[in-house]
Amino acid sequence: MSKKKDGYDDRFKSDKGMDRRTFTKRALGASIAAGMASTGVSLASTTTAFNEQYEYVIVGSGAGGGPLAANLAKAGFSVLVLEAGENDPNDNIHDIPAWHTLSTEDPKLSWEFFVKHYADLEQQKKDSKYVEEEEGVLYPRAATIGGCTTHHALITVYPHNNDFDRIADITGDESWRSEGMRKYFQRLEDCHYVPRPLPGFPDPARHGYDGWLKTNNPDLRLLLEDPVLLKIVKSAVLKFGFTDAIELIFSGNLLDVNHWRVAGGLEGPFIAPMSTGFDYKRRGVREYLLDTQRRYPNLLHIRINALATRVLFEGTAAVGVEFLDGPRLYDADPLKDASNQEGTLRRVTATREVILSGGAFNSPQLLKLSGIGPKEELNQHGITALVDRPGVGENLQDRYEVGVVSELTDDVPLTKDCTYGKPGDPCLTRYKWRWWNRGPYSSNGAVISLVKRSKPDLPDPDLFIFGLPASFHGYFPGYSREITDTKDRFSWVVLKGHTENRAGTVKLRSNNPRDTPDINFHYFEEGSDLDGSDLEAVIEGVKIARGIMSTSLTDSLVSKEVFPGEALTSDAQIGEFVKNEAWGHHASCTNKIGTADDPMAVVDSKFRVYGTQNLRVVDASVFPYIPGFFIVVPVYMISEKASDDIIAAARG
Repeated sequence: MSKKKDGYDDRFKSDKGMDRRTFTKRALGASIAAGMASTGVSLASTTTAFNEQYEYVIVGSGAGGGPLAANLAKAGFSVLVLEAGENDPNDNIHDIPAWHTLSTEDPKLSWEFFVKHYADLEQQKKDSKYVEEEEGVLYPRAATIGGCTTHHALITVYPHNNDFDRIADITGDESWRSEGMRKYFQRLEDCHYVPRPLPGFPDPARHGYDGWLKTNNPDLRLLLEDPVLLKIVKSAVLKFGFTDAIELIFSGNLLDVNHWRVAGGLEGPFIAPMSTGFDYKRRGVREYLLDTQRRYPNLLHIRINALATRVLFEGTAAVGVEFLDGPRLYDADPLKDASNQEGTLRRVTATREVILSGGAFNSPQLLKLSGIGPKEELNQHGITALVDRPGVGENLQDRYEVGVVSELTDDVPLTKDCTYGKPGDPCLTRYKWRWWNRGPYSSNGAVISLVKRSKPDLPDPDLFIFGLPASFHGYFPGYSREITDTKDRFSWVVLKGHTENRAGTVKLRSNNPRDTPDINFHYFEEGSDLDGSDLEAVIEGVKIARGIMSTSLTDSLVSKEVFPGEALTSDAQIGEFVKNEAWGHHASCTNKIGTADDPMAVVDSKFRVYGTQNLRVVDASVFPYIPGFFIVVPVYMISEKASDDIIAAARG
């Protein structure tokens, strides 16, 4: 079934029946709703006042737009945030770290993109996660206040210093140097797992302690309750006894992956912190944005159910945003009903600037709908080109990830009794009432993480391998229930960072703003990794994960390897598995930062869109190269940086 629509005038037509994915989706939604009913969760949503004019209009409330909006309001400017989703209706599923997989498939707040990894359809269909009727692979996003930060896995890992230094080198803007960029991380972090240094004493770790983002380590006491997990962790640490990490441990910074020195390229076993406080509840953009709104109700307004359709211009100066007012209007919404919901077209004026923060898929889509992008593509869809900028929607990048899943000889003791919200769930009872030790639901599931170079001569480690007591091998409809219902599996997720492939694209399907764009990552040999180094690195990561599960400590725990399977032994066989089954969930770089003489650059070092005035992009799409291992912290940091740039411009 083609997802192509006839055009903007036919945007309310729908001929979809009850296909297999729709049935699975509704069944999952009903299951989640039943779980929420058992925990007494309120499903109420809210909205705020709305004016016709603001100083700043920000499209998107996620990792880029949310902190920026809060910072601008705190600085005294009037701000409107346009959010296409609703106020998060499921606080419980949102708050509990271990339920993050369920929240990604909660139809009340999710957007389901179905993307291509290859243009070659025969190669694409080799992926076990491919959904025929959707012509792609599930790529979960969120439509709610806080964006994807309301359902992500809470992993909070600082990028490498080289990621920022390269931007400084590209642009000549020294404010991007890593030494100075660290201050933005310190400004936003409220660290709960490293003691605050005494006044007058140095802080070699360079953490922050007064910011809006709470960070905390998982409760390591849980490992003492589970001899199986403890043996696996010991196996990982002993097999890869990195001297860099040992040095940090002896300096008093136990397994701290966000230590300032680690950003310089150290390897080791680490504990990945989460964005939670002492109460082990999710804390992030949503909380910061709503708290700021309560404190500055006359300056910060959040308009939910507002799907931006285009930026409004006078000449080449952005003066406002047109949007559709109404719930569930976007094609990625699993609960949309296009035949009954049209939405009301509205406009809002920005007297200073319009800022796009829709992410790597939606920001380039909105730019193109507004006449900014490759002229030939715009003409194909009947859109008049205001600014011919061929780089819009190009340069799409992501990590490569694969799961190495082992079947254990018995259920994991720590999680075997957890029922994930069903009546009488003992793990939920413990999480709610045993405040001194909240149990397995207080963790996102990651028990240990390994940071390593796939080749010794690389400037920075490029492999992040983390272990989960669950079966996880990518995203597909119903994947979250496989994770929660299978108790005898352990997965090592191999993440390849600093990828070389930059050939992905985000293109319009039509001029209909309700359509999702056509997204193709062009993996491996279809892409720009000419020497195959990305594939070689992932193969090395799979071999590392397998090695951990075959030591004397773990050998008796493992019944068999179920994914990729013990029959695949050679590098060629593992490589074929990787090409077929790899996935990602950190889409970036589709409106890259660059200099004015780079025809593929979309924004300058101050996030301003070339060829326009009063228009910026602040989200994951602006990176020229995908930074670090996990994208959320770098996006938080550029949101803070953009706040400084915009406020400085406003104040002259």
